[in-house]
Amino acid sequence: MPLEIAEAESPSRLGIVRSMTIDLTGLWNFADPAASERSLREALCAATGDDAIILRTQIARTHGLRRNFDEALRILVELEPSVPGASAAARAHYALELGRARVSATHGADALTDDAREEARSHFERAASEARAAGLDALAVDAIHMLALAETEPAAQLRRTREALAVAVVSSQPAARRWEASLLNNLGCALHAEGRFEEALAEFTRASDLRAAQGDAAAHRIARWMIGWTLRSMGRLADALEVQNALEAECAAAGAPDPHVFAELAAIHEALGDAARALAYRSRSA
Repeated sequence: MPLEIAEAESPSRLGIVRSMTIDLTGLWNFADPAASERSLREALCAATGDDAIILRTQIARTHGLRRNFDEALRILVELEPSVPGASAAARAHYALELGRARVSATHGADALTDDAREEARSHFERAASEARAAGLDALAVDAIHMLALAETEPAAQLRRTREALAVAVVSSQPAARRWEASLLNNLGCALHAEGRFEEALAEFTRASDLRAAQGDAAAHRIARWMIGWTLRSMGRLADALEVQNALEAECAAAGAPDPHVFAELAAIHEALGDAARALAYRSRSA
């Protein structure tokens, strides 16, 4: 149970300012990539220039989220001739999606080879450079956070995540600031992977506080799950149980029972020596 896009004016390679007219945020539903593709293609019918390039990169992304990586790459390769003369925003989006077509959270472990990671890193670096030079903070944060995903060592993931967080927290752009809670979550995960549970708990708590302030109940539940997970890792079983029991009740009230919560409850009860209750929750976590 454990990660936004807005555009501003972007200078072209010649220093000419072009403004984005497409609001990508309104076209995306990350829970339904197929529906997002339909919305993006509808917008593409009336788009030209940089907007058309960016929309096509996002269509490629919908295929990556559905594990159709060959189709994502086909769209991006077809788009390549139009990219060099495009705006910084379009070039950054293109490089970012090229990287995501090679390395992303939807790739299987067998696809995440050293060569794939190296190629993806080069694309993400280029996307981050283009975005930062043009003052496109949210896009830069996205690219840097993908660099963290392309790393294999927790120390490198920590370094990249902190780099992305440093851009987000000082930005005056709301779309970049909205990344903060997700990045704190990622920071907590990297710390957890290193066994640095106290530090991970602090980051997850900061993420939870931000989610609560944002008023997104589902995201807040995820943030609290991370806290409970870490408490269990620390051996604080009573505290972990209190968190997961509360989440179980809230998810039930929302009509959205969560198998991740059941899996944690099973692990907690197993650690407490209650095999029967652990088995009951385990059967609900599948």
